[in-house]
Amino acid sequence: MRLRVAVVGGGWAGIAAAVRATEAGHQVTLIEMAPQLGGRARGVEQPDGLSLDNGQHILIGAYRDTLALMRRVGADPEALLRRQPLALVDPNGQGLRLPGGAPSLAFVRAVLGRRGWSLSERWGLLAAALRWRVDGFEAEAHTSVATLTQGLSVRVRETLIEPLCVAALNTPAHQASARVFLRVLRDALFSGPGSADLLLPRLPLSALLPEPAARWLAAAGAELRCGRRCIALTPRPGGWDIDGEAFDAVVLACTAPEAARLAGSIAPAWSARAAAFDYEPIVTVYLRSRGTRLSQPMTALHASKDAPAQFVFDLGAIDDGGPRDGLFAFVVSGARGWVERGLEAIAAATLRQAQDAFPEATWREPPQVLRTLAERRATFLCVPVLSRPPLAIAPNLVAAGDYIDGAYPATLEGAVRSGAAAIAALCPG
Repeated sequence: MRLRVAVVGGGWAGIAAAVRATEAGHQVTLIEMAPQLGGRARGVEQPDGLSLDNGQHILIGAYRDTLALMRRVGADPEALLRRQPLALVDPNGQGLRLPGGAPSLAFVRAVLGRRGWSLSERWGLLAAALRWRVDGFEAEAHTSVATLTQGLSVRVRETLIEPLCVAALNTPAHQASARVFLRVLRDALFSGPGSADLLLPRLPLSALLPEPAARWLAAAGAELRCGRRCIALTPRPGGWDIDGEAFDAVVLACTAPEAARLAGSIAPAWSARAAAFDYEPIVTVYLRSRGTRLSQPMTALHASKDAPAQFVFDLGAIDDGGPRDGLFAFVVSGARGWVERGLEAIAAATLRQAQDAFPEATWREPPQVLRTLAERRATFLCVPVLSRPPLAIAPNLVAAGDYIDGAYPATLEGAVRSGAAAIAALCPG
């Protein structure tokens, strides 16, 4: 039966839901509050015409549903993403580099070949990884990442576990869920060849999925309404009204606070869970130094109370020049404490960090702050025993988003999977 389906929210979860519903033959209306699709993973047009991402996202080879969705709407991952083996390497060239081949063997080789760690530190990490694998990459619900890894040396925790945790979960290790962290490690490092590969966007994020999906949906007969906020959701016989317009089924693919607002009188218990999240910001500081090229497209940095960023991306190296040549994205994850100091303080500290981390000869011209973009509700704080709301809200009313109950933290892959699952629940078979 052909249904009239409203998808409220045009982030990556909403895009996935709209594409899946359109493919199933339903009449789809996608409603997005912002002027364009993409949600928290989109390009932001600057006054000088340059498009900067509202947050520097990366994909990994294990994001199979996201890559499949890109292909479905005509976006070629091989052209749009630079694939390279996982390398968490600092400006001095030290760090973990995964070679190709079987993932388990690659991980062992990478750890044993890691310079700067003692032999006992390397064997300690391998022993811990073996225990995690034997245990099925499971942990007690109340365990934090810091507790899980407390047997490792301080140096291994500071140079690998903590930056990896904040990159994957956007949550500091002492607060982060060990259970979710282990699931990410399982899928990224041990789920097949290429699963841990870094996929670095060659173009702004809007070109990866939001723009191709908008074209695909329009060509397939879906209706896109950007720049419109849904005010009221009310039940009607056999379906739902959105601001007086009738639909057979609705997917709330908007942010958790917005979904909680719309469903507040319909499902108070569900809405209370959706509204209860604590959030962690991500800040991206864009520096410009024309003609400068770093030794690798992504470099791990040492973050401290005076140095905010954990990673820097050489956008010119990723897309082989072009308008982003000499543009660098310094990413500050788990940025709550820094946001409290103010964006100007973050930018100034990041500029000092960049100058301290790389030799003066690295910079062809002195780096300058171009823009500082903050996503204040970038992801939910992924703490142990987190009560995430389920997909189902009421008959013919479901939710989609990276916050919906599931195995993944707040990631693009989690969002895409939830969008597809929402349509599967509404329209089984």
